[in-house]
Amino acid sequence: MSRSKIGTTEAVLIILTVIISHSILSLPRDLIVRTKSATILNIIFITIICTLLALLIAKLFKKFGNADILDISEYLGGKLFKQIVGAIFIFYYMVSSAILLRNFCEALGLVYFQMTPIIFLILLFVIGSCISNRLGFNVSLKVNLLILPIALVSIVFIFIANFKSFDIQKIFPILGGGFKDTFVTGLLNISAFEGLKYLYFIPPYLKEPEKYKKISVLSAILTGTYLILCVSIILFIFPSFFTTNEIMPLYSAARYISFGNFLQRLESIFMMVWILSFISYLTIATKFAISIFQKMTNIKNTKEIINVFGLLTIAISMFPKNLAVSTFWETKIYSYFSIAIIFVFGISILILANIKKRKNL
Repeated sequence: MSRSKIGTTEAVLIILTVIISHSILSLPRDLIVRTKSATILNIIFITIICTLLALLIAKLFKKFGNADILDISEYLGGKLFKQIVGAIFIFYYMVSSAILLRNFCEALGLVYFQMTPIIFLILLFVIGSCISNRLGFNVSLKVNLLILPIALVSIVFIFIANFKSFDIQKIFPILGGGFKDTFVTGLLNISAFEGLKYLYFIPPYLKEPEKYKKISVLSAILTGTYLILCVSIILFIFPSFFTTNEIMPLYSAARYISFGNFLQRLESIFMMVWILSFISYLTIATKFAISIFQKMTNIKNTKEIINVFGLLTIAISMFPKNLAVSTFWETKIYSYFSIAIIFVFGISILILANIKKRKNL
């Protein structure tokens, strides 16, 4: 991947692609299941924590210029450690995006394509991602810059259009299942900020590296704000979502929107926007995985391996035997997996590298 430079807005939108894609599926419902009526309060609490963590990441990167976490890993533990860190992040990027792809295609199949084999839907997304990656980094970013704001506006529109149906009383009791569920057990909701994983790899791509701190903080705050919108829609409309296995609650919320007899069933329009945003998410996730692989192996032409990563995505997405298995990974294992990689493993590397640098001064 060429080191094309990106601006502040593009960098923030790269990070937001993750939360948008996850929220289309069951993420808002899963957050509510965990913290009940206290979910909005919990997200505010988690947003504060993630903003502080984003500030910490920015501070830890400050002494390493435009280096990414692979460069820092090599400084900390040599080339072998760099290879290990790179392999872990490739595994994380590929598995998380492939499982999410499987669940999204399963949802599309249930809603629109009941007679279509799941493999065909997966192929369409992977082919779209491969074509986008072949067109180059700048093209993908420009498409993302066009699609993501529309996806964000679609959620705002669903929120506003359904406002008359909201029952604000559902926010009570404020602490939901109690203080422990909201502020201790509810810390698992920090996995919803998975998009911050891109903070470890975007420094070399920034046109204005001095704005890295701004990008980090703004991404955390916007992610939290977006989550509050999504959770509010589900929490204030559907009390049954505390226990239901509905896979796309926001899609169901969109079906409630109606403006007289002339403007109904807008959910199909929203779904089209979400499909495009998901292709954008898959493209960027694969692109960064390829970029990590390129840095590990020093290959010059990444176009030769785009199809390999596409086939790998298909293989991983088809690995779960059924929807129940892939959903279990997304809703149960995923939270611990994300927290371990982003907020423990990544930050630990940065802290140890900073300690080493301080000792060498």
